[in-house]
Amino acid sequence: MLQVKQAFLRRLDQEGVVSPARSEGGQRRYSRDQIDLVAQVRSLVAEGLTLAGARRVIELEARVAELQAELERERARHGRGRDGE
Repeated sequence: MLQVKQAFLRRLDQEGVVSPARSEGGQRRYSRDQIDLVAQVRSLVAEGLTLAGARRVIELEARVAELQAELERERARHGRGRDGE
């Protein structure tokens, strides 16, 4: 599905990038969000980033999204639109 080797998935788990649930038989079970994350990491690694670098990019993107949401909440709370009116 993701066109990655099992070793890559194991590394993602070892590095704490994606930690899937496990079946009773020990098979990895990924959520849709985790599958999307693996695809994003695969893309970043294909662009030349290390696994640690890809993890950091994803962490920073998540933080930017949090800050943008916080800014929008504050703007709404103070009755301001995106353009500061």
